Amino acid sequence: MSVFLELGQRPDEPGPPIHGPKSYPADVEARLAADAQKIIARYPQSRSALLPLLHLVQSEDGCLTSAGIAFCASQLGLTDAEVTAVATFYSMYRRTPTGDYLVGVCTNTLCAIMGGDAILDALQDHLGIHAGETTDDGRVTLEHVECNAACDYAPVVMVNWEFYDNQTPSSARELVDALRRGEPPAPTRGASSLCTFRQTARVLAGLADPAAATTQTATGAATLAGLRVAKERGMTAPSPDAASAGQQGTNDTAVAADSVRNQAAPAPSTEVPPKPGKPETDPDATESKS
Repeated sequence: MSVFLELGQRPDEPGPPIHGPKSYPADVEARLAADAQKIIARYPQSRSALLPLLHLVQSEDGCLTSAGIAFCASQLGLTDAEVTAVATFYSMYRRTPTGDYLVGVCTNTLCAIMGGDAILDALQDHLGIHAGETTDDGRVTLEHVECNAACDYAPVVMVNWEFYDNQTPSSARELVDALRRGEPPAPTRGASSLCTFRQTARVLAGLADPAAATTQTATGAATLAGLRVAKERGMTAPSPDAASAGQQGTNDTAVAADSVRNQAAPAPSTEVPPKPGKPETDPDATESKS
């Protein structure tokens, strides 16, 4: 009798397994290997280069594939299972083909209150797809994001991890229409122009594409609001020297603990249940020793 065991993710695990071709053509592998060596050389331990290498193969395929996993494993002397264990932990590594523009709508607490849910619903209706799907022209992949870490400009939409702040259903529809026309508007802040998803993955691998070189814009006023108020009120952080002196001073907690180190613990009350005014019910009461 033979038993067949199919290995892979559990049936209840979110996201599809990693599929695709098992290996790259020779010319593609040689090109990727040259890039990989530049990345690996930056690290004292080669396996530390795994995350940027995963971005490298994602820049080639638009998502992770079996070929990409095998390539990273062979470059770093790891097993496919070890690479897959890391790759499936991070949501930035995609398991399905991704469009030119990955549009993420934040629907976490603040963005939701400010209209994030309405934006996601509007884009699903406008694009004719659900979150996690890609438009037929391969231009836009829509996803729901738990948090974009940009609450100061909620509601926020991210495209290839660049910010588009203070969005509305109307402005979000205009944004995706421009993306599908091949006319990506500049992000609200950060990079001065928008890369495609594959270009972005290459930048994250540490191999900036000269054609995608950008100039960073200034930090927005909302992000600096706390600093502005602190300056207006003359608030400053303690100096490093003062902090060090404080750490070298008396430790009040240690002194308090030492003062009662040799005292006997109070005996429990004889009344069950304890009466009012006993230590079990009143922290200010003391057990009588008489």
